[in-house]
Amino acid sequence: MTKKKEQKPGSVIAKNKRARHEYFIEQEFEAGLSLQGWEVKALRAGKANIGDSYVLLSHGAAYLVGANFQPLTMASSHVVCNPMRTRKLLLNKYELNSLCSLVNRKGYTITALLLYWKNTWVKLQIGVAKGKKEHDKRTEIKEREWQLDKARLMRHISR
Repeated sequence: MTKKKEQKPGSVIAKNKRARHEYFIEQEFEAGLSLQGWEVKALRAGKANIGDSYVLLSHGAAYLVGANFQPLTMASSHVVCNPMRTRKLLLNKYELNSLCSLVNRKGYTITALLLYWKNTWVKLQIGVAKGKKEHDKRTEIKEREWQLDKARLMRHISR
């Protein structure tokens, strides 16, 4: 009998690193995902990309668009695997209503931030975001560099 792979609870599957660079994240939500069997197998293997994904609100539900879950070669042959399919997000009515009211403001969108395991469930962290201008990105980079330089100076002085 083979040993089961240990999945750490809360372990990260995929991260959208560009989201925090491209957007100001106003508010974050946790949502479940409605997945098919082959998608869960692909996520266990770490074959997911949420870099270009966003959330679309329609007909009183939220959908993840643009996420790429690459199917395994060992996936079932009788199931047609569409890696770019639109997946339904599992949110309650209160969360959906608050998302709708936040997104209806001009310039706001909902983007996927983090895909992770929470016990045996796959969860998606989404954020209500507003796009950054070029000068905002530059000031953020300058601030980050200054923090690194300050930490280096403090280490050098303490020696």
